[in-house]
Amino acid sequence: MILAIDAGTTGITALAVDASGSIVARGYTEFPQHYPQPGWVEHDLNEIWDATVFSVKQVLDQINTPILAIGITNQRETVGIWDKTTLKPECNAIVWQDRRTTKILEELNAGPSVQRLTGLPLDPYFSASKLRWIAKNNKAVWEKVISGSAVVGTIDTFLIAKLTNGKVHATDASNASRTQLYDIHTGDWCNDLLDLFEIPKHALATVTDSSGVIGNTNPESFFGLDVPIAGVAGDQQAALFGQTQFEVGGAKCTYGTGGFILQNTGPIGRVQDNGLITTVAWQLNNKITYANEGSVFVSGAAVQWLRDELKIISNAAEIEELARTVSDNGGLVFVPALTGLGAPYWQPDARGTVFGLTRGTQRGHLARATLEALAFQVRDVFDAMNAELSTLRVDGGASANNLLMQIQTDLLQTTIERPKQLESTALGAAYLAGLGIGLWNMADLKNLNPVESQFTPKSNLDSEYRRWKNAVQATISFANH
Repeated sequence: MILAIDAGTTGITALAVDASGSIVARGYTEFPQHYPQPGWVEHDLNEIWDATVFSVKQVLDQINTPILAIGITNQRETVGIWDKTTLKPECNAIVWQDRRTTKILEELNAGPSVQRLTGLPLDPYFSASKLRWIAKNNKAVWEKVISGSAVVGTIDTFLIAKLTNGKVHATDASNASRTQLYDIHTGDWCNDLLDLFEIPKHALATVTDSSGVIGNTNPESFFGLDVPIAGVAGDQQAALFGQTQFEVGGAKCTYGTGGFILQNTGPIGRVQDNGLITTVAWQLNNKITYANEGSVFVSGAAVQWLRDELKIISNAAEIEELARTVSDNGGLVFVPALTGLGAPYWQPDARGTVFGLTRGTQRGHLARATLEALAFQVRDVFDAMNAELSTLRVDGGASANNLLMQIQTDLLQTTIERPKQLESTALGAAYLAGLGIGLWNMADLKNLNPVESQFTPKSNLDSEYRRWKNAVQATISFANH
């Protein structure tokens, strides 16, 4: 068995994957979201670790076969600080959705050089400005970082530290490339960026390959297990790997808390000027594969908002049934900029809007407009990417929604392929770990998760998409005034 740990934004999934690539056991635990102020999103690292332990225990209770290796994948730009020796968090982690650093970035005299080096636009999304905010606003914690008694890292780094009882302080190249402190062309932390954001290099993790043994779990810290950690990747890169899009041009879309479209661009990382991100997809045998990415901040989170705040559904799966109670959106257009707008707009101050409300608006109309919004955002990224794809692979929880998939294929006029196992993010981590210990090779991986469903265009939604574009521009205009 390979144990995959998928540390997502709202919960931890643990999977046991056998040699045939089948998921034979699953555990899942949600952890709290903390919103100290509007636009702020935080996580308690201890709550993430507790959820990890609980999810893994669920898996271990279901299997008798020994674990050969562990793969880790994680929400990416979220960054935390913890004591180097005790591993106790020094403060809450600042989540990728958090928008508090907008002013810091406006004051930063950076210019376009940051994007040339990192492939990333200056935006609160990424880790560097979050660390700069902590340095300015929590000086007691930052003094520990400067002195070396505390270290910083993304969620993969924290989990590795906990699993190894502090022996290993590491991250892989795909996660490092999301911090805005890493030069994607040289494959190392960039001294100029560290100086710009005033972050000490000694606090950062060692950057490793995405596949290969980087350390073993400490039995006293982790269920008595001494197991190699052999695969690490950011969640969206792991999903691209889990979809086995190893060839240049291969693409996938993940419908998770956010929505993420990645296309493999091979060994050359060309920085984009079209609102997209250039990122490290993975690093194998010290060789980097790059990807173009469009990041949508709110995808499944919009469905969670309907469930948790508006309470018009009791679970996420109900949205399809509710949306099918109406024949169309009733004139509604929903722009789910609940944490700003990501690619290709990069408008951190934008907020969610609903256009077209009438006395006859029903819950079903809002449900359908929400599904359409998820698909419209993907179309935005698709157009910016100028991708000419005959097929698009999909995964993530919302990809199980047949109505959403039909709307998406009608919008893109591209065949959508949905694999048998939708948890491509965790599977990607498992594949990287199995590859890292020699359980599989790249050719083996191509056969592990076949396509189960295809969706082909049945109509054209260009007129609806034009209304969406108008709604987005109105949303941005409102935010800027």
